[in-house]
Amino acid sequence: MALLLAERDRIAAAARRVMVRCDELARVTSAQGSIERVYLSPEHARVNRLAAEWMREIGMTTRQDAAGNQLGRAGDAASPALMLGSHLDTVPDAGRFDGIVGVLMALEVVRLLRDARLPFALEVVAFSDEEGTRFGKALLGSSAVAGTWEPQWWTLTDADGTSLREAFLEFGLDPGRIAEAARRPDELVGYLEAHIEQGPELDERGEALAVVSSIASARRFQLVVEGEARHAGGTPYDRRHDALLGASEAALAVERICRAEHHVIGTVGQLEAYPGAVNVVPGEAHLSLDLRGEFDETRDGVWRSIEREIDAIMGRRGLRWTAREVHSAPAVFCAPLLQDALREGIRSTVDTAEDPAVIFSRAGHDAMAIGAVTGVGMLFLRNPDGISHHPDEAVSEQDVARGIRSLAETVLQLAADR
Repeated sequence: MALLLAERDRIAAAARRVMVRCDELARVTSAQGSIERVYLSPEHARVNRLAAEWMREIGMTTRQDAAGNQLGRAGDAASPALMLGSHLDTVPDAGRFDGIVGVLMALEVVRLLRDARLPFALEVVAFSDEEGTRFGKALLGSSAVAGTWEPQWWTLTDADGTSLREAFLEFGLDPGRIAEAARRPDELVGYLEAHIEQGPELDERGEALAVVSSIASARRFQLVVEGEARHAGGTPYDRRHDALLGASEAALAVERICRAEHHVIGTVGQLEAYPGAVNVVPGEAHLSLDLRGEFDETRDGVWRSIEREIDAIMGRRGLRWTAREVHSAPAVFCAPLLQDALREGIRSTVDTAEDPAVIFSRAGHDAMAIGAVTGVGMLFLRNPDGISHHPDEAVSEQDVARGIRSLAETVLQLAADR
């Protein structure tokens, strides 16, 4: 059931279309001179409308679900579906490919295979809030689809004080119907997601594509360090309880501890001092901690080591500290069947007998949430220099073409297996 050589021109045209549409979506932004699209915003509505238009163009039926995810379906309405997709929301000052390229590649796979006789339907999903930029909670859209929505999330607020519940109503969604977004395991064959690698491994290996073996477990914390605010000129060092210095030492401890532990990454991405005056010793400091690991147990062991070290730091400096966990996600291992099918799909694009690269994803993805309801598989595309969550993230048109063909061949492989 492999794609014919005659399809190469169609695949090349599909890759060009993906690149053009990435540029088109990049113009849908709330920030002047940069890309930013957050959950339940006017920009979210605009990209959903565009995605729906592109879905209908290739004969898909479309709907926006109860969580604001945009979906398209091709095939028998009564059949289980193989779901393909990614997300259309972004971080602030984003690149144009993270998530977006996966949605657009999925559409091109449906276009290529719309005349194929498949034993399942195909669905494309454009998830609405993978990044968690607006409300501080990642994977909201895909969690709704997985049926793991938590009632306490309704009280989350954005920087303007708008609650998630209020934002739902303003967007035209009914919070009372959120359960309608959930899918049952018998409705899905599996989930496939193509994504740029958010690291340099493929680029360093000189390879275009990789099979993802698993997605990192993650925990996020907000830490508060309390000291004493006093006059900067009048307070000698032996009388100071500087919260900012304690927080800074804690951040360095995170780096030191995580460097010593294989496959665990800790990042302090936010650090704020209060009262924030140039002539006042900081009396309070807030910092974030993003902790990721290949295995839950290793990640949690590193967190315990960090806790002990911060206890020691604060004890020496006469400071107090607290930690509030704001996000926790277990490691998700990609389904062996889907990994095998992706492996065969990649092999169809290369002139070598060597197995394609297999990479552990240190970044989180919607597949993490969807893994609660069906098996998941992921395809990584080379990202030169590995930079992401930044305007310089990139992927080549040629690699997108390889990825589209690999993903289409994967679908055909799964069809043959069934």
